[in-house]
Amino acid sequence: MSKLVIREEFCKACGICIEHCPPKVLGLSNRVNSKGYNSIELVDEEGCITCGFCYLVCPDLVIDVYKPEKKKGE
Repeated sequence: MSKLVIREEFCKACGICIEHCPPKVLGLSNRVNSKGYNSIELVDEEGCITCGFCYLVCPDLVIDVYKPEKKKGE
């Protein structure tokens, strides 16, 4: 499962999440949604630290963040 789920159809490409992402792993996609916007995408999944800033700053709530489950003993 991906660390982020982005509902591309509702993204307005405002860029707030890209600007506030600490590890800078978000970018604009080449895909265009039905409203004519290039949505955002996770460009570096390994670099994502699942901090949730993108989720917190998105004005349209199009991002969900899933933290990986910790294994016993970690």
